Amino acid sequence: MIDEGYVTTELENGIRTITFFHPKSNSLPGNLLRKLAFEIEKAGEDSETKVVILKSDGERAFCAGASFDELASIEDFETGVRFFSGFAEVINAARKCPKFILGRIHGKAVGGGVGLVSACDYALAVEKASVRLSEISLGIGPFVIAPAIERKIGTARFAAMTIDHEWRNAQWCLKTGLYQAVFSTLQELDDAATKLAKKLAKTSPDAMAELKKMFWRGTDEWDDLLIKNAEISGRLVLSDYAKNFIAEFKAK
Repeated sequence: MIDEGYVTTELENGIRTITFFHPKSNSLPGNLLRKLAFEIEKAGEDSETKVVILKSDGERAFCAGASFDELASIEDFETGVRFFSGFAEVINAARKCPKFILGRIHGKAVGGGVGLVSACDYALAVEKASVRLSEISLGIGPFVIAPAIERKIGTARFAAMTIDHEWRNAQWCLKTGLYQAVFSTLQELDDAATKLAKKLAKTSPDAMAELKKMFWRGTDEWDDLLIKNAEISGRLVLSDYAKNFIAEFKAK
């Protein structure tokens, strides 16, 4: 099951759409994380790509976060760090990409999925796209994705999400800056995402690249920081608490 799923990319009229899917609520094993990071990096290097849309397939969750199958298979520190570093690679690829990344959020986002939303430069969502940070209940924490989320919504709100690990609805996300636009239907979401992408595809790529640098100013240390945070997660996932929780969750 870890190896199932896919990442695809499609380029049309300067708009590169990167799509990921996994049969377990779009949870992300390491191989999909690495593919996502690769496709984002490639989009940034491609002169024909003017703007990027990041989306997932399926009708339910946008992204359920880390793959529980892979979490359960982690037996040593190095493997844990390598897995959690996958989220670091995606976030760092997104912040370095000189093209705007538009997030098309069609459903709920949990844990690492919230990190993906935060890595986008502009997120459009539907009303049902609630978010949750549930890592503390697993015996770990959202360490790798923390800088990206904190950058979007602030330390206090990020801390509250982590501590009470309750669902936040799309309107809360809109008010706090995690989302930039919210729509009632998927059709409205897709129409708005396409309209914005087409408009941005006609703008100056040099201006866009300079704006990306400005938007992500102060994050140069993330190459090292996110890996250090992955080491914290890699250590905690080996704890008895985390292993017992993950085993009980998978047994349900």
